[in-house]
Amino acid sequence: MAKTNERGITPQSEDFSAWYNELVLRAELADRGPVRGTMVIRPYGYRIWELLSGELDRLIKATGHENAYFPLFIPESHLRREAEHVEGFSPELAIVTHAGGEDLEEPLVVRPTSETVIGEMYARWIDSYRDLPVKINQWANVVRWELRPRLFLRTTEFLWQEGHTAHATEEEAVAEMMVAADFYQAVAEGFAAMPVLVGDKTPSERFAGAVRTVSLEAMMRDGRALQAATSHYLGTNFARAFGIEYTGIDGVRALCHTSSWGMSTRMIGGVIMTHGDDRGLVLPPRIAPHQVVVVPIGREGELGPVMAAAEALAAELTRTGVRVHVDTRTHVSAGFKFNEWELRGVPVRIELGPRDLAAGSAVVVDRLTGTKTPLPMAEVSATMPARLDAFQTALFDRARDFREAHSATADTLDELAEATATGFAWAFLCGDPACEKTIQERTGATPRCVPRDGAAETGRCVACGGPASYGRRLVFGRAY
Repeated sequence: MAKTNERGITPQSEDFSAWYNELVLRAELADRGPVRGTMVIRPYGYRIWELLSGELDRLIKATGHENAYFPLFIPESHLRREAEHVEGFSPELAIVTHAGGEDLEEPLVVRPTSETVIGEMYARWIDSYRDLPVKINQWANVVRWELRPRLFLRTTEFLWQEGHTAHATEEEAVAEMMVAADFYQAVAEGFAAMPVLVGDKTPSERFAGAVRTVSLEAMMRDGRALQAATSHYLGTNFARAFGIEYTGIDGVRALCHTSSWGMSTRMIGGVIMTHGDDRGLVLPPRIAPHQVVVVPIGREGELGPVMAAAEALAAELTRTGVRVHVDTRTHVSAGFKFNEWELRGVPVRIELGPRDLAAGSAVVVDRLTGTKTPLPMAEVSATMPARLDAFQTALFDRARDFREAHSATADTLDELAEATATGFAWAFLCGDPACEKTIQERTGATPRCVPRDGAAETGRCVACGGPASYGRRLVFGRAY
């Protein structure tokens, strides 16, 4: 049995899974709901989601999409209109058969995703080329019955956004799919400080009913992959199933080409596992609920002036755009506060005591390095925005360097197995789903994506030795 450290958390090196589960609870990000597989997102965790989703919502609107809302309940027959779609989701569906004191004439599916209900509505709203494109986004909850739930990563109910667009041509819909992938990358890398590999899924890994799926793949600190977001070109599959048609400028009726794309609260799990350490969370400043915490220190008779100075410093920091919190609790020790804010991942802690006040200074503590820097009080607020920017950059660089150090090329199954035991393998694949199955059975790894920035190469399939497809190496990894 793994031993916990002084903070009651199992070290990552002992049991990464236990470390993660304990940290989510101890840092008060979420708790388990009364129904198996559900979660309660606590205020600290929800604030992280607000900061992530707020930036994503800004990018969604800036690229011409509008927010709307669609029903939670979907007639079961709607899902069955697109055969591949219903087959892909059937094991995860929650179905309502009884309501209002009687059996329903038709079972209702609790929304696992909204392509079908939105397809129904688009068929009503679209008639002419003048109605296109339609570019709508929804912020919602969805339900997928998980057999092995884990807070944030896989829960029966979770929060997300799902964009759904309709276009006259394939080219427009594919371009929209890539626009979504780009703003997901901007959020993942620019806000979550999480480097991602962006590329197409292989046919066997695509979203059910999609013609193309582009995914963003990140490496966690245990070497496993996390799919951070996905974007799909659906072709005319859903348009055909739901009758989403338009009359072109030439007077001819045609099917619309559609796209869908989404990012969920799973991203919070990714942030935890990308940056956290044995002391707890390490939050990127751009999504930290508190970027700075000021901890006043002093005995009861000395605390008044220190508290006043702490509040004044917090006001100055707020004026520079910093999210700051003053820990005014008097029933716990300063050491307890230090440990707690380290556990909760606050990027910068400021310690302020009577001696600091007398010297006109404060002690600034960096969560990533643990470095303590005495600074004149006047410099603290003036230098804090740059300090936080440097922290954000350092987190991203550390995560990117970790990924590079735990990635290797593989030309044999043995090499692929060795590489994916601790990270990513870059290997060729012939495109036969049987080879993907062989790789998974032998190594536990799956093809994560065909990276769009990968170098053009030719080679032999790592599984069968036949000519490789895709024109470059794929990224393989064991995934969450």
